[in-house]
Amino acid sequence: AMKINQNTVLQGQRVTLVPYTSAHVPRYHEWMQSEELQRLTASEPLSLEQEYEMQRSWRDDADKCTFIVLDTERWSGQACADEDCMVGDVNLFLTDTEDPTLGEIEIMIAEPSYRGRGFGKEATLMMMSYGVRNLGITTFEAKIGQENEASICMFKKLHFKEVAVNSVFQEVTLRLDVSDLERRWLLEQTDHVEEKSYVEPKLPAGVLETRQ
Repeated sequence: AMKINQNTVLQGQRVTLVPYTSAHVPRYHEWMQSEELQRLTASEPLSLEQEYEMQRSWRDDADKCTFIVLDTERWSGQACADEDCMVGDVNLFLTDTEDPTLGEIEIMIAEPSYRGRGFGKEATLMMMSYGVRNLGITTFEAKIGQENEASICMFKKLHFKEVAVNSVFQEVTLRLDVSDLERRWLLEQTDHVEEKSYVEPKLPAGVLETRQ
């Protein structure tokens, strides 16, 4: 199961990545009520109960690695609970059973005030570096809705090339093959990142019983 990152915190300059836990679900659920985010992530709205189930299945899923993206400045001041400094999430899917070195990457900056400020870029670089170092990924793919120009543009800045357009799903596929040169570049871009141990936020008393 993809529990490799369950105790991992990756602290960068703008963003800190932490494992997706049940304490993050209410805020995540709130985000996913947004029609814009449903469209951008091609997701259906879920009930809160379903969202808790989804979080559990993701945590135990062998082919999915998920981090919640936090605002480093707010979070590291410790004045702020995880859920109050959540800005989005970043996922890596290892979906090709034939090729375990291929990772599909997905980034969502859910908080509108954090878009266009380099948070998505740093979170994506940190996740890619983690995938290369810890999961043996050598090729990344990103599938993005054609209308999401900001995201397509960001991936191209991270050296991804457009390899396919699906006009039915109105989706663009971008790919990056991690050559030695790209690997060096990626590790240089993320050499400021500190890896720490994660302490799971405690849920309010009484919440756990109903979630088992």
